[in-house]
Amino acid sequence: DYKGRIARSPVSNGFDYYYGISGSLDMPPYVYIENDHFTEVPDHETESKGKKFWRKGPTGPHFHHENVLDELTEKVTQEIENNKDGETPFFIYFPMPAPHTPILPSKEFQGKSGTNEYGDFVLHCDDVVGRVTEKLKETGLYDNTIVIYTSDNGCSPMADYKELKEKGHNPSYVFRGTKSDIYEGGHRIPLIVQWPEELKGGKVCEKIVCLSDFMATMAEILGVSLPDNCGEDSVSNLPLWKEPEGDEVRKDIVHQSIDGSLSIRRGNFKLEMCQGSGGWSEPVSGTKDETLPRFQLYDLSDDIGERKNVIEEHKELAGELRNVLKSYVENGRSTPGAPQSNNGQRIWETVSWLDEDEEEPLKLNF
Repeated sequence: DYKGRIARSPVSNGFDYYYGISGSLDMPPYVYIENDHFTEVPDHETESKGKKFWRKGPTGPHFHHENVLDELTEKVTQEIENNKDGETPFFIYFPMPAPHTPILPSKEFQGKSGTNEYGDFVLHCDDVVGRVTEKLKETGLYDNTIVIYTSDNGCSPMADYKELKEKGHNPSYVFRGTKSDIYEGGHRIPLIVQWPEELKGGKVCEKIVCLSDFMATMAEILGVSLPDNCGEDSVSNLPLWKEPEGDEVRKDIVHQSIDGSLSIRRGNFKLEMCQGSGGWSEPVSGTKDETLPRFQLYDLSDDIGERKNVIEEHKELAGELRNVLKSYVENGRSTPGAPQSNNGQRIWETVSWLDEDEEEPLKLNF
């Protein structure tokens, strides 16, 4: 019912205002949502293939995929303008639809990267960040605004790795794997933090952090105490923001691939609880190749590309890491506190290693 109210939306979950779409730009319906209502009723269907891929679905009469990134950017800059004179600090979450599919760089950037359409789209994204930054400067909010630029996973195959490499660019750099994988190329992302009044720019932090840490970090900045059942996997990164070369804030980090396989990294060692990538790269998720060890252990200090499985040389360490990971799953958390439920309605088949001696496999909670 495109004329009805959307029962669950950002404004029913704490936001004062929302303008955006219902998923990624390749997922229908293709129509804007403002607060808890669609802005128009779809009147036709659209579909696109290749790098410009989006799924077939209902589309609004004024919705054009190639304009969405710039239209959302205009909304963000307008919200900054609307709030510039307010006495209350404001928060804007801007999940850009780019460089996710569909890959749609505007004419201004087409052919400018020297790579392919994906590279051009990244330039378009850079321009968007610049426009938002300039708006903060124009309104006098720049120095006392925290700006965080990050992503959710490694590069997508839709970028056309083969073509990019032929042009001299490897989007995964020296890391193995890409989006979907348990390997570093699936999880390494940009994380840039800017706060001119409080942080010195130009520094690089080599410590491990996780996007789940934002909750505890923001809570510390705001002086808010989180309840025990909130942010169970969140550790404040604020000490590292202030002193990037300081002590580690977290002992380890847990990753999950697209098929639900888990890994745990502690120090330089990373244990992966699957035979292959757990995703789309070879060896693909669910491989039954009996020549491959069931689990993988890599020493990232001298093998950042995860090519040499050293589990046979470090069986005791692998066992210790497995037990730590097992405790996190069973306790429903990786920070101190009361155990939280992890049981749900679907069988979590990729953690069969966790409870093979038990009668009932663990169920995944959604």
